Amino acid sequence: MDAQLLTFIFVGISFSLYIGIAIWSRAKSTSDFYIADKGVNPIANGMATAADWMSAASFISMAGIISFLGKDGSVYLMGWTGGYVLLALLLAPYLRKFGQYTVPDFIGTRYYSDAARLVAVLCLIFISFTYIAGQMRGVGIVFSRFLEVDIELGVIIGMGIVFFYAVLGGMKGITYTQVAQYCVLIFAYLVPAIFISILITNNPIPQLGFGDQISGSSTYLLEKLDRLNVELGFDEYTSNTKSNIDVFFITAALMFGTAGLPHVIVRFFTVPKVSDARRSAGYALIFIALLYTTAPAVSAFARVNFIESVQDVEYENAPGWFKNWEQIGLIAWKDKNDDGKINYSAGEALDGVKPNYNNELGIYGEREVTNKPNLYNSNEVYIDRDIMVLANPEIAKLPNWVVALVAAGALAAALSTAAGLLLVISASISHDLMKKTLMPNISERQELLFARIAAAIAIMVAGLFGIYPPGFVAQVVAFAFGLAASTIFPVLFLGIFYKRLNKEGAIAGMLSGLIVTASYIVFFKFVDPELNTSDYWLFGISPEGFGFFGMFVNFGVALFVSFLFKAPPKKVYELVDEIRRP
Repeated sequence: MDAQLLTFIFVGISFSLYIGIAIWSRAKSTSDFYIADKGVNPIANGMATAADWMSAASFISMAGIISFLGKDGSVYLMGWTGGYVLLALLLAPYLRKFGQYTVPDFIGTRYYSDAARLVAVLCLIFISFTYIAGQMRGVGIVFSRFLEVDIELGVIIGMGIVFFYAVLGGMKGITYTQVAQYCVLIFAYLVPAIFISILITNNPIPQLGFGDQISGSSTYLLEKLDRLNVELGFDEYTSNTKSNIDVFFITAALMFGTAGLPHVIVRFFTVPKVSDARRSAGYALIFIALLYTTAPAVSAFARVNFIESVQDVEYENAPGWFKNWEQIGLIAWKDKNDDGKINYSAGEALDGVKPNYNNELGIYGEREVTNKPNLYNSNEVYIDRDIMVLANPEIAKLPNWVVALVAAGALAAALSTAAGLLLVISASISHDLMKKTLMPNISERQELLFARIAAAIAIMVAGLFGIYPPGFVAQVVAFAFGLAASTIFPVLFLGIFYKRLNKEGAIAGMLSGLIVTASYIVFFKFVDPELNTSDYWLFGISPEGFGFFGMFVNFGVALFVSFLFKAPPKKVYELVDEIRRP
C-alpha cells in the first residue's frame, strides 16, 4: 500500500483516538482542567510525563542534531536526561506537597507577593512560547512531507487538533491523550530502529548495534562513521569540536532548565499523594530511557545511510526520498561543478544557508534555488537536520507501513508536548493572572471559560511561532530550557531550601535572569547572527548554553537584593517547614 495512504490511515486512527479521549474526559471543573482533579494513576502519569517530556525535539530533532554533530550532540542527551533526574529528585516531591495548581501559585504564595506571581507568569509565558515553537514546527514538517501540504498548512492542522483536546479536556484530557501518544511514539521510534539495526549490524538491539560491527565486515559502525566523515571533510564523528566550557554550559543549561520547566512540574500535581509523585517520576524515567538510549544508534544509522545513498550519485538517479524532501523545501541541491552528480561534504552549500526556491526546475530536474552557491567549499547539498529521523525509514528502504508509523509517532511527540505547554500558558493566565490577581471574585465557571479562551489564543500564537521558527527544533527548545534555567529554577530551588529569600530578591532574580539570557540569545540569533561564533561569545559560551550563566546571575542578584530588605514573614517559614516535612 502507498506510504501516503498508510500515513493518512495511521494518523487518522491516532487523531480519532485523541479526540475520543478528549470527549470522554472533558473537564467539568477547574481542578479537572488544571490538575486532572489529582486522580491520575502513577503509572499513567509516568507515561504521560514521558510523552510530555519527549517532544518533537526528542523524537524528530535530537537524533538529527547528533547525526550531524556526532559526539558534540551528546550534550542534549546528557542535559535532558540529567535534568529530568534533577527535577524528579530535587523539586517534584516538594512542589506536590505544596499541592496547588500552578508553578506561579507556589511562587506567589512562597514569596507572599502578587508581583512575584506576575513576574513568574511573564517568565513562564516567555519560556512556553519559545518551547512550543519547536513543537509546532515539528508538526508542520511531518504534515508537509507525508500528507503533501505546505509546512504552514501542516502547522494550522496541528493547531486545530491540539485546540480540540487541550481546550475541551484540559489536564484531564491531555493526560490520558498523552498515555495514548506515548504508546504511539515509542513504538514508532523503536520499530524502525530495530529494523535498521538488523540491516546494518545484524543486531536486533539498537543500543548494542550502535557499538557493533557492520554486517559482513570486521569494521565497527563508529569506525566507519569516523572514516566517512573524514573523507568528506568533516571532523571525526566520535571527536569533540566544541570547547569544554561550551559543552559544560549547554549541558548544565539543559539540566537546570529541565528542572524549571512548568509543563513537566505540573505533572506531579495530578497524582493523589506525594508518594505517588515519586513513583510516577520513577516510571517516567524508565519510559524516557527507552527512547533516549536508542537515539544515539538512530543518529549513527541515519548518518551512514544518508551518506551512502546520495554521495556521488547522479541527480537523475537520486533516491525517491531525496526528491520528496526536496519538493517540500527541506533538501536542496546546487550543482557547483556541472557534473550532474550530488556531492556532499563539509560546509554550507548555499549563501544564506537556507534555500530560496524560484518554482522552476534546473537542467537535471532539480528544484532551482535563487541562492548563490557557497564557493568556499565543494558541498552541494542543503539538508534540514530535523528530517533525519523522519527520512530514516525511507533511506533504509523499510516497508511503507514503517514510514507511516514514524509519521504518526512524530505527530504524537509534538502534539503531546504542545498540549502540555498550552495548558501551562492557559492556567497561568486564567488562574494566576485573572483569578489570583486581577479578578479574584470570578466564579469557577468563569475561570474555566477564561482558561479555554487563553488556550485558544495561545494556540494561535504558537502556530505563528511554528511557521516562523528561530532555528532547528532542538535549538529552539534549547533556548527555552536556557530561559527556564535562568528564571524559574533558582526561585523554586531557593524557595524550598533557603527560607531567608524574600519577595524583592525573588523578583529581582527572575527579571535579571530573563533579561540577561534573552538579550544574549536575541543578539546572536536575530540582531547580528554573523557574530554567532566562539570568537565573539562571552567566555566562549554559545547562546544555547548561556542560560546557565543567566542562572548564576539570578542566584547572585536574588541573594544580594534579599539582604537589602527585611526577612519573609513567619508564615513563609512555616510553609517551607511544612513542604520539607516528609
